[in-house]
Amino acid sequence: MDVLMVCSGGMSSAIVVKAIKKEADKQGIDMNIKAVGSGSVEDELKDGQYDLLLVAPQVKHQFDTFASYAKENNVPIEKVEPMGYTPIGAPKTLNLIKKYK
Repeated sequence: MDVLMVCSGGMSSAIVVKAIKKEADKQGIDMNIKAVGSGSVEDELKDGQYDLLLVAPQVKHQFDTFASYAKENNVPIEKVEPMGYTPIGAPKTLNLIKKYK
């Protein structure tokens, strides 16, 4: 499964993505997950490789824009809850991801 997470600049999500990947590996889930800034999400989705787009809490105000990109590329989209947007919250976000497996 290939997951793309969008945040403001891609920096904070990189930490969260690493924790989610670690949790996925621990649970035996084959997953690739990448973090990008909001300015890169449209181009990233055009590659056609993603199974899910996650929207970080700090850019949820742009959800409708991201949803239009996701729809154009037939990619489901979900908002990450604030409690799931921390290294400690990785299992919570992974549970959200697993719904699309």
